[in-house]
Parts: sequence; structure tokens; C-alpha cells
Amino acid sequence: MLKPQDVVILLKIAAKVEKPWAQGTIALELGMSASEVNAGIKRLLKSGLARKKESRVHPVKAAMVEFLRHGIKYVFPIERGEPTRGIATSYAADIFKGILGQGDSIPVWPCAEGQDKGYSVQPLYKSVPHAVSQDAILYDLLAIVDVLRSGNARDSLVAVKTLKKYLDEL
Repeated sequence: MLKPQDVVILLKIAAKVEKPWAQGTIALELGMSASEVNAGIKRLLKSGLARKKESRVHPVKAAMVEFLRHGIKYVFPIERGEPTRGIATSYAADIFKGILGQGDSIPVWPCAEGQDKGYSVQPLYKSVPHAVSQDAILYDLLAIVDVLRSGNARDSLVAVKTLKKYLDEL
């Protein structure tokens, strides 16, 4: 059974696919323990979202897109929370500026250092706000996933196109 942090691990691996990485580095950058990352990678391999090739773990991009497109909103849906300060996500992230419509209040990951105000949405893992402050690619990928988690059909089509394009460029 996948856990929400497994999706974060998968996206981090996708962001580093052409660069060498170690589980300890991933753990440090994501604010997770090395054992959490190791267990997450095992679950990703078992689920078919990642595979080993030449002793390295790689995301299976087609499976990743399919799962994120059709399954993420059912497994890890977004729930609208209280107004708060945080980091803009979903359609309010920079990657979607001028592409997806903005509402009166935007979704944000709660974070005291965040510059945006909106309604809180829980990130897939508690350390996401810290992790994305150091990794712009991970931020974009998680914002795309949050659009897909919201379940809005029109926005999801745009997010899937953006995800495919992004993955092709990595």
C-alpha cells in the first residue's frame, strides 16, 4: 500500500533522474529519515511506479502519469482547510500563472515562512514546504500533483499536459 510520502519520493527521484543520488541525500533533502525513504522506494518498486535499472531506481513515467492522472485524487484528495499563511500550491503556483484561473482565495501549504495567504491544504508529507524551498523542480511537480488531487476535471487536463511535458524535459 502506497503512502503519501511515497509520491513525494517518486517526484524527487524524477527530478533527479539524470543526476546521481543516494537514499541518504534524498532523505536529507526531503526531511525524511533514511528508513522512510528506503521503505518508500520498496513500495514504489512493488507498485510498478519505479523500477531498477543498472542498480539505480528510475520512475516509470507512463505508470507515474497514469497513477497521478486517475488515482491520486481518490487516494490522497485535497481537503480545504482554514485561512492561513503558506506557500502557494495547485493552480496558484507559479507554474500555472496565467494558465489556470485564480479564485478569491488560493490553496497554500501551511508554512510560517510562506509569503502567500489562502486556505490551507495539507501537503503529501509534512516536510514538503521546507523541501520545495530548496528544489524548484520538486515544487513544480508537487503543485501539478495538487491540481490533480483537487479533482477539477478541466484543470486536471491542463495539469496532465504540463506533467507530461515536464517529465519529457527531465
